[in-house]
Amino acid sequence: MPFLAFYASIFAPEAYKNKMQGSHSKDIAHFHIVGINYKKTDAAIRGSFAINQVQYQHLLDSAKSLHLDDIFVLSTCNRTEIYGFADDPQQLVELVCNETDGDCNLFSQLSYVKTGEDAIKHLYQVGTGLDSQILGDYEIIGQIRNATKFSKSNGCFGGFQERLVNSVLQVSKLIKNETGLSSGTVSVAFAAVRLLEHKVPDIHHKKILLVGVGKIGRNTCKNMMDYLGVTNVTLVNRTTAVAQDFANQHGLRYAPYENLAEELKAADIVLVASNAPEPNVLAEHFSGSSPKLIIDLSIPFNVAPEVNDLSHVELVNVDELSKIQDETLQMRLQEVPKALGIIEEHMNEFLYWYKMRKHAVVLKAVKDKLTEIHTKEIQQQKNGNQYNLEDIEAVSSRIIQKMINLMAGKVRRETDKSDQYIAMINDIFETGVNQE
Repeated sequence: MPFLAFYASIFAPEAYKNKMQGSHSKDIAHFHIVGINYKKTDAAIRGSFAINQVQYQHLLDSAKSLHLDDIFVLSTCNRTEIYGFADDPQQLVELVCNETDGDCNLFSQLSYVKTGEDAIKHLYQVGTGLDSQILGDYEIIGQIRNATKFSKSNGCFGGFQERLVNSVLQVSKLIKNETGLSSGTVSVAFAAVRLLEHKVPDIHHKKILLVGVGKIGRNTCKNMMDYLGVTNVTLVNRTTAVAQDFANQHGLRYAPYENLAEELKAADIVLVASNAPEPNVLAEHFSGSSPKLIIDLSIPFNVAPEVNDLSHVELVNVDELSKIQDETLQMRLQEVPKALGIIEEHMNEFLYWYKMRKHAVVLKAVKDKLTEIHTKEIQQQKNGNQYNLEDIEAVSSRIIQKMINLMAGKVRRETDKSDQYIAMINDIFETGVNQE
């Protein structure tokens, strides 16, 4: 038993007992991350476990009803992960599976579970791009911010995770500024541009359609304009005003969502980044059409799988895009040791904070008990008449004796640990007594 736990069990047994029973879920040994990612699952499987905002809300409501603490979910094109405190990580698995269409047995087979310091280290590596499908991809940090902000707004994000995530955000910024891990331009959006550069040499003569003008869609479009110099792009978005605004800013064409079928048939190249819950680009859209190159940047897929069966259509998804590597990635690999060093330093600082936070609770319980003894003795003395120095000395002596009695009683009751307890007391008070 650690020193502080020993003293708390002596001087404040009820407070210590309540702490051990009532807040065991905040013990780092009960902090888990359960998830799937690109390493063992393809984009189709990841899509079946992707969690949208409505599902996220339901999941957090379920977590609260089960009294699960500090829960947040990170769902991106490369991973679905749930972080939180639970007696059993299977509780977190069930939260995810109950809100998604995927098979729970399949999730359990393909998922990874990390606990305690391993779970903490994993979040640092995810947040800094070390665990990204494209090494150093910095977009993940914005996704972590959004995921944790939503959890906090629902009352599911406590002090432990807030401190942890703030540390991860700080480390991510340090690594970005002090290493070359995120140098160059490498992302799924940029990989799409590299693919177009190699596959379509006459791209300036092609009609390009971008479906979805969210963050990934905008980044892809900007990369096409910056690196390929194209402006022959038509934008379609479910909210037409968003497409119109972006088109006006960059001198592009836009079309209303109602015209999607017509625009799909007319385009030579289609980039899909709509992030709809169901496919919105279907095989029937290309019946009798000219040859197409379609790049699906969405998870879950927004291009129906049947499209891949069409002989005149080439379909590329995010997993295939992520295999596109160049010298930038090789340069980033050289920066990994520096990044790991920064993570280790700040993770150790976080763990020190966590341990001191636990100790503070125990120390307060001990102090409260000693204060209670002191107050009672002083009050008993005050109940008498005038008191002098001898009375004060008597009070002090009784307080000391009661403390000794508490320790001696604990040692007597737990005979199997008595030698260990006496050794602790001897060490803490530095008595100099040789027990051998």
